[in-house]
Order: sequence, then C-alpha cells, then structure tokens
Amino acid sequence: MTTSTRGAQVPAVLVLEDGRIFRGRAYGAVGETFGEAVFSTGMTGYQETLTDPSYHRQVVVMTAPHVGNTGVNDEDPESKRIWVSGYVVRDPARTPSNWRSRRTLDEELANQHVVGISGIDTRALTRHLRERGAMRVGIFSGAAVTDEAAMLARVQEAPEMKGADLSAEVATKEAYVVPAIGTRKFTVAAVDLGIKGMTPHRMAERGIEVHVLPATATLEEIYAVAPDGVFFSNGPGDPSTADHPVALMQGVLERQTPLFGICFGNQILGRALGFGTYKLKYGHRGINQPVQDRSTGKVEVTAHNHGFAVDAPLDKVSDTAYGRAEVSHVCLNDQVVEGLQLLDRPAFSVQYHPEAAAGPHDAAYLFDRFVSLMEGQRA
Repeated sequence: MTTSTRGAQVPAVLVLEDGRIFRGRAYGAVGETFGEAVFSTGMTGYQETLTDPSYHRQVVVMTAPHVGNTGVNDEDPESKRIWVSGYVVRDPARTPSNWRSRRTLDEELANQHVVGISGIDTRALTRHLRERGAMRVGIFSGAAVTDEAAMLARVQEAPEMKGADLSAEVATKEAYVVPAIGTRKFTVAAVDLGIKGMTPHRMAERGIEVHVLPATATLEEIYAVAPDGVFFSNGPGDPSTADHPVALMQGVLERQTPLFGICFGNQILGRALGFGTYKLKYGHRGINQPVQDRSTGKVEVTAHNHGFAVDAPLDKVSDTAYGRAEVSHVCLNDQVVEGLQLLDRPAFSVQYHPEAAAGPHDAAYLFDRFVSLMEGQRA
C-alpha cells in the first residue's frame, strides 16, 4: 500500500540487509519496498534510468546529489512505466526547470507508486555498497516504519538477485513492429528481454524494420519474419537462469544469421558459446563508464546497467562450438569483459547500451557494424 508524499515531510528509513540504517524523508510514494541496492553514477538521464526494464527489482541510489532538476516529460521514457523498485536521492529539486517538463519527479514516482527516500548521505551509502557489495535493501516510510529489528527481518526475507529469472516479467507479451525510417533496407527480429524504446529506434534510423518478439519466442517465430539479422536485448536478472534465450541464440548461431546482442544479450552469447557468468561485486551503472574497443584501441565513454558479467579469457582466442571467439571490448576500470565477437560467424555483442538515449553516443557505431554484417551476409 502506498500514498503520495507531496507537500509532506514524512520520515523514511532505508535498511540494508547487513543491518546498516539511513534515516531521511519519503520521496515519491509512502509505504515500503524491497530490492537489490545498486548505485548509478550518471549525473543526468534519470528518466531513462527509472524506465529501463533492466532495473526491475532494484533500488537505485543516485550518486549525483541533485536529482529532479528538469522534472519529468512525456518524451524520454524508455518504456511505458517506471521499473525500479525504489529510488534514493540526496537533494531532490524543489522546483523543476525545463521547457519540456510536465510534472515533478516526486509526483511521477508517487503516481506510479514507487517508494523512495531523500535527505540521506548517498555518498556514504555508495561507499558502503562499493566496500560490501550490492545487497538487499528495504525502504520504509509512514506507517511502514516499525522497530529496526522488524524492518531488518523483512529485508532479509526478500529474494536475492542471484538466481532470479526476470526477463519474461518485463518483456512484451505480444509481438509488434517498429517500421524503418525512410526506405526499408533490412528486417531484424529483436528478442525482447527488457528492451528499451530507443534501441529499435536506433535501428529504424538505419533503414531497419524491427519485429520485437516476446522473450518466450521460438526459433520458428523468429524466422517467420524472414530476418536479415537477429538482435537480443538488455534485460534484468541472473543470466545463469536464462536457458531458453541461450537455446534460442544457439539456434540462430547454427543458421549463421547475423546476430547482435547488448547487455543481457552479451551474457546470453557468452553462455551460448560455453562461457560462464558471474555476479559482480557492485556492478556497472551510469553513463560514464570507460570501455576500450580492442580491435581499434579506441576508448569509448559508455552507458551501463549490469550486475553480472561473462567469464571469458582476455588473453587468447577461444575455440567454441560455433568457431573462434574473442573478447572484443573491456572495461578500463576493472578489466571486466564488455564485448564478444565470433571470428568465423557473423555475431557479436557488447555488455553496455549503445543506444544511450541520455548519452553518451560514443558507441552508436555498433548499430552500423550490425548493418555491415547484414550487408556482408546478403552479398
């Protein structure tokens, strides 16, 4: 049960599963919520973050101290709803200022029943998560605030992210088509594991008609649209549970159809090739993550949202059931695998978000690379 906090100073409490507690004020809806506490380092683009399906069942801590300055508009959402389980900010904007703003962020959170908290030391909370790792958390406000032991017990009863199979919960239930802008040059079947709205738009800009299919789609349904290429999207959850998408991708690899995956799709490709996946201590989230394209040596600033990664060797080419594979991109902060490519078949993936609606746009060339694969296959 949630209610609005607008015009009120309602006490709120954030409780981490290791027992650390932060006290502040309710922001958005009043009530209680649970999820995995993660932090995002972006200084802007909060609307895109909130509506990214990859954040399903996560409580997002914003490291930027001032949030909500530009309000909320009707053009920037990446999906039809807010997906975060909870929202944590230090100093929310008192009055938004932007010509596109339609309402405040506080109002939008309340309207969509998202429980948040403001007025806490988000720097201290972020440092705690960096040292201890992402963990379960609860936000309690209004009548939901009880004694600390009882709130901690509720948090520790909440499900963990490890082992969570979530992509089908956020994916479309019915297939739909995003038409090409201008002349249609290619047709792509996009498997929705939590796709963001800007992703098919970036392909449409390149003359691609995109058929967005549910996460439960079969190989027959993919090839019923006669695709020139197949795309696997971002999405939430633990890739070790994604057996159906892995089998689906293996079927695409066997047919040697040009393939592109991002984020969760990168992890799916890793599993399809026989690599393992693992949970990162606190993940990569934000729009300022440095990645190197190892084929060119170029360093890109990129948009990330992932808590799991592929366990593939950085120092050699690997033999797989689908030919040779190598790590194509790597994170310069911690050497985490950020991309894979097959050397004998037309398939590649990256761990980040090249559509980057809130920016940066360094990685937009990856959609052109996908087009080049389809052109090569057609030739």
